[in-house]
Amino acid sequence: MPSFPRKRLMLGLALAGLADLAQAAGFALIEQNASGLGSAYAGQAASAQDASTIFFNPAGMGLLPDSQLVVAGNLIRPSAKFQNGGSTAAPLQVLGDNGGDAGGLGFVPNFYYVHPVNDKLALGIGVNAPFGLKTEYDPTWMGRFQAVTSEVKTINVNPSLSYKLNDTVLLGVGLNAQHIDAKLTNMVNYSALAGGVLGANLQGLATVKGDDYGWGYNLGALFNLGDTRVGIAYRSQVDYKLEGNVSFANVPAPMAANPLLQAGPVTADVTLPASASLSLFHKLNPRVDLLADITWTGWSTFDALTVRRTSGSVVSSTTENWKDSWRYSLGATWHKSAAWSWRAGVAYDETPVPDAFRTPRIPDQGRTWLAVGGQYRMDKKNAIDFGYAHLFVKEASISSSGTAAGVLTAQYDNYVDILSAQFTHSF
Repeated sequence: MPSFPRKRLMLGLALAGLADLAQAAGFALIEQNASGLGSAYAGQAASAQDASTIFFNPAGMGLLPDSQLVVAGNLIRPSAKFQNGGSTAAPLQVLGDNGGDAGGLGFVPNFYYVHPVNDKLALGIGVNAPFGLKTEYDPTWMGRFQAVTSEVKTINVNPSLSYKLNDTVLLGVGLNAQHIDAKLTNMVNYSALAGGVLGANLQGLATVKGDDYGWGYNLGALFNLGDTRVGIAYRSQVDYKLEGNVSFANVPAPMAANPLLQAGPVTADVTLPASASLSLFHKLNPRVDLLADITWTGWSTFDALTVRRTSGSVVSSTTENWKDSWRYSLGATWHKSAAWSWRAGVAYDETPVPDAFRTPRIPDQGRTWLAVGGQYRMDKKNAIDFGYAHLFVKEASISSSGTAAGVLTAQYDNYVDILSAQFTHSF
């Protein structure tokens, strides 16, 4: 198979190509507040510490005594370095370098507002980015025919409702209106596509862009048992049919009429997975809170990616065979004084990507979190939360099959740093 069909029009993989940057396993973003980062997001479906509970468990809105506004920002700096282990060049091309650090600084904002209507009912709305970020290699790297830039941006608007059945049981429901915007680039090996008749080292950049809107929902229940709270939460999958276009740069004149190199519309069906959480919050004493969480994500829906032209012809079909994954976390909060609280937490994220199906666009592996953070309460109405986490990512191996794009045999050396801040105002 020539190099171009291997990578052209991989619209949906503009999502999965961000796996090494997304901080929950796969390409999800768990950074939905700063108040949870210091405890490694342990117990978030039970803690209901502020209006960001809209994302983690909307039932928790019923525990907030006042209207509340939360604005948070998360700086995420992943590092993803390709370490060559015997790769071979594509036909008629030089091998190239290791691509530099494919990671880059990303910013994830969050906004939440909750208003208690009465003793039973609370309404709220959240705006966040549940999936995304970016990876980018040097355009001269040895895997340039498989990936250069992969980028995805999601915006999720989440109106929610909480209803208190009694002093023990609270229920919550939310609607998710989500938009996704994706971009993918890679180099095209024109020389190999033409069978070498045009000479060596002819290449150009292929760019695919696409977007779509999708709908989902989230449900939650919170059981208030005095010093202990138990929360369960579910977020539905969101189905997309991305629509976009493909374009090509520097196409040699003799190949201008090649149907594989024609700019035009493409589509790809992509499903963002469902997730479910079971969380525990326990007040050990007036100064110490303990938190725990287990979260399942249904990544097995991402079993294959088929990209089509609008005529219906299959451009490419890639088997992914991702598996469902689990996240486990433990955390604690120490209320040092009326003004200051301190947090710490650990977590482990399983990767959904089987070793046999890992690619340079998806060099995902399991990761261990170590997190610290705190809160400063300026007065009864205003508070600032902050947190830092370092993620130790397992070494990720890649051994791609022989294609006209070359063979990549390598290890990835990855890690992630996260720094978050949040302002909370009650009124």
